[in-house]
Order: sequence, then structure tokens, then C-alpha cells
Amino acid sequence: MKKIAVIFGTRPDTIKMAPIIQEIKKNSKHFELLTIATAQHRQMLDQVLQVFEIKPDYDLNIMKPKQTLASITKNTIEELDNVFSKEKPDMVLVQGDTTTTFVGSLAAFYRQIPVGHIEAGLRTNDKANPFPEEINRRLTSAITDLHFAPTETAKKALLKENIDPSAVFVTGNTVIDALKVSVKKNYRFSIMKLNKLISQKKRIVLLTMHRRENWGEPMQGACNAVKRLAEAYPDLNFVFPVHLNPIVRDVVFPTLGNIENVHLIEPLDYLDFVNLMAKSYLIITDSGGVQEEGPHFGIPILVLRKVTERPEAVKFGTVKLVGLDEGKIFSTAKKLLDNKDYYNKIASAVNPYGDGLSAKRTLQIIKNYFGLSKASVNEFIPKAGNKKAGRKISGNKK
Repeated sequence: MKKIAVIFGTRPDTIKMAPIIQEIKKNSKHFELLTIATAQHRQMLDQVLQVFEIKPDYDLNIMKPKQTLASITKNTIEELDNVFSKEKPDMVLVQGDTTTTFVGSLAAFYRQIPVGHIEAGLRTNDKANPFPEEINRRLTSAITDLHFAPTETAKKALLKENIDPSAVFVTGNTVIDALKVSVKKNYRFSIMKLNKLISQKKRIVLLTMHRRENWGEPMQGACNAVKRLAEAYPDLNFVFPVHLNPIVRDVVFPTLGNIENVHLIEPLDYLDFVNLMAKSYLIITDSGGVQEEGPHFGIPILVLRKVTERPEAVKFGTVKLVGLDEGKIFSTAKKLLDNKDYYNKIASAVNPYGDGLSAKRTLQIIKNYFGLSKASVNEFIPKAGNKKAGRKISGNKK
């Protein structure tokens, strides 16, 4: 039996770890599961824990009012070191690029525990975009023993940094595994307003904005573009779950608060959000996770960033990088809303992020690493129509 510690602290990393947790439970013959929540983001984390029925073995509850990145780092590493000292896991799994991710890998390294990094290899090569995530994931990669890259692009980025090729595997992204069990055709929203909007059968434009590098003037430009779009298309419903951060709200509400077809609502729980995404016609966002989830549904996405660590969907065409320029956002959205052929071309593009088998691949690779199995693993290869595909690779055995 190998004890696998799974660490998470925010809503996005918990969503992507949930399929891994479920897969470890299915492999109880080989693995003992240890779940650790740092609770870096308390409220949004709790929603996801409930959805996926995860009860952490350890809840570090580190979130404090007005917490800084330095305080998150300090509080997390001390708490995790205490857990690792007591539990002595055989491997630690971290996900993505949060402060929890980096600190979790560092705490494991100090205890000489092997680290597996879920969603490894994402890069913008700009340490300020996104901040602090770009540095978090680069530092995590320097520590990691098994790199689970979601795409071939991510794998190439790791190899360019001289990571051992035998330790890098293309698994696809576990966010697609999570979507396949979370989105329902006849879903009823917990918020009655959303059920009413869906029943109107109008096209929905879903909006999200929260990134700290977009705070202030850049976000104002994006909101101005949305205002112009809402006024130009009164027959569309614009739905904007507004982030709780006051810096975001101080821009969004004064600009968009009094427009009839712009619906500013509180942040949605995971099930409501992904099911609303599935029913949307267009998504405008600065979120990294939404860039991965949207292509699964065949929905065009306008990304409010200068650069993205997820270039695959841009390459295949389902994502358009529009930055924060008001004119570019407006003109690109207008073309999608007016030109059906152009819309269909983007909506039918390849989903490069997963086929729902990422967690299975990951666990098989971990089995091979510990010598519990010698089975080969099919790396993820994107195909049109999201069809399952793969190629044989040999296991990395220890």
C-alpha cells in the first residue's frame, strides 16, 4: 500500500483534483488516500467539496482576512510540514499553479517525498502574467518527480526546460473528467433567475473577470465593451457572476449595473456555473479554467488577456485572445454574433484538452512509478469531435 497525499486549496484545483481522488479510491488495493485542504479560498472551496462529496482528512483552514501571498506561503508550509511529519506519505500530488501548489511541492521536497504535478507545463514565459501563477508553476516543475502534462504543448515546454523526458506524460486535463459527470441536459439551477433566463430561449453571453493583472483601467475597458455589446444586442442576455473582490465590483457595478439585459449576479457554485456555461452562446472571460472547459461544449471564447498559458485552443481556433482593448473586444464579439458561418467554424473546432480519461491515465502512471504495475499508458491526443484517442507509451517504473 502506498499512501498518496492529495493537496488542494481553491475551487479550481479541487475541481481538477476530484477525479484523481475518485480514481485513487477505486484503486484502494494499491493506494491509501490522504486528502489535505489548505482552504486558501475558504468559501468557494467549500462549495466544491460538497459537490464532489470530499471530506478532507486535514483541513488547514489558513484563510485570513486581507491575506497576502507571503502570509499564505508562511502559514501553509508550516501546517503541511506538520502533516507530512505525522502521516509520512509516499507521494504528494499537487495541481496547477496556486500558492498551495508551490508550497505543497516545496514542503514535500523538504521531507524528501516524491511530488506528482497535475496540469504541469503551462507557460506564458512572462513572470507577471498571470501573477503569481506563472512563477508558482515554474518553481513547482523544478521540484516535481512526475509531470502530468495536459497537452503536447505543455510537455514540450517542460522538455525545453530540460525536464527528464521519462518523467513527463501527456494525460489530458482532469477538468474534462469532472465536466462529464457534472453537466446535465435538464439541469435545474439553484438560482430561480437563471431558470427564468434559460426559459426565455435567448442567446446567452457569459462573462467572468477577476484576474489581478486586469484590475483597474484594463477591466474598465472590458466592461465598456460589454456595455456597448449589450446596447447593440438588446435581444441577448448577458450574465455576469461578479467576483466578490471589491476591486472588481467597484468597476463592474457602476458600468454595467443599470443595463436591462445585463444580469449581474453573485458568484455561482460549480454545478450552476458549468451548466450555465453549457447553455451559453458565447463566453467572454479572463479565467484560465474556462478556456479549458468552453471547448468541451463547442462554445467560442474571447479571452481578456495579453497572453495565455493555454495556447492550444487558440491554435485550433475555439479561443480568441482579445486582450483588454475595448474596440477589439467589441468588434470580435460582434463578428461572432452576426456571422453564423464564422461562429460555426469556431464552435466546431477541436477540443485539445481532454477525453475524460485523464485521471485513469494518471493513476496508471503512478502505479508504474511504484512498480505496482507494468501496463502501458495511452497518452492523450486531441481529435475532432472529442473522440477518445491515444498512443502507447511505456511506463516509468521505480
